[in-house]
Amino acid sequence: MGIPAPPLDETERQQLIGAMRTAAAGVPPSVQTEFLVRHAAAADAAILDEAVEGRVDLLVLGTHGRSGFTRLLLGSVAEAVVRKNTCPTLVVPPRAADIPAATPVQFGQIVCAVDFSECSLVAAAQAIQLARQTAAHLTLLHVIETPPELSEDTLAADFNIDHIRAAAEAEALRRLRDLVPEDSKRRGAVTTAVEEGEPARALLRTATDLRAGLIVMGVHGRGTVDLLVFGSTAFHVIREALCPVLIVRKD
Repeated sequence: MGIPAPPLDETERQQLIGAMRTAAAGVPPSVQTEFLVRHAAAADAAILDEAVEGRVDLLVLGTHGRSGFTRLLLGSVAEAVVRKNTCPTLVVPPRAADIPAATPVQFGQIVCAVDFSECSLVAAAQAIQLARQTAAHLTLLHVIETPPELSEDTLAADFNIDHIRAAAEAEALRRLRDLVPEDSKRRGAVTTAVEEGEPARALLRTATDLRAGLIVMGVHGRGTVDLLVFGSTAFHVIREALCPVLIVRKD
């Protein structure tokens, strides 16, 4: 067991607050800003406690990527916070860290993954609201995974896989369009798209092609979130994304 770090003295505390003030120099004066320094045995527990006590609506988590992003997420403060936080979490991965701190957030393009699970529908609703508030264009994306047993090499000669694919895509597009509010349809503010392949790769490819400024994903609550975030689609997206990723929980 490691030895806990000694409490900060006042000079060290003020140095940290000064560094935070410098980092927040681009925040408009109209935005109320508070700088807190906590001494705790576990950083993740302190962050989560502050989020609960402060009734936080959004937690922003930056990841520096030192020692490799896999190590950073697995068995680290970032892992614990993403796993246990109950409000939406905005994760800024290392590859998105070249945006100047004083640059206003202009998403432009938002991509939201929708697999029609309850948690993804919650994420889609939040993505639609966010796009409306920021005047961004939103793409609702569904990815169809083709099971290995349906590969063309293993099918009977009279099996029309193209017909099956077309029918599945049409049904997915219909369900996606049903999620779009009428005013967004009229303004053309939301696009629906269906891709085929491995979900994380298809999502990342779409986000890159659209030069998305934000990816939105839904994950289930405690119990299944570990499986979804670590070693599965959301984990790979966070690790490889070129833009921030908003993780929306559905408990």
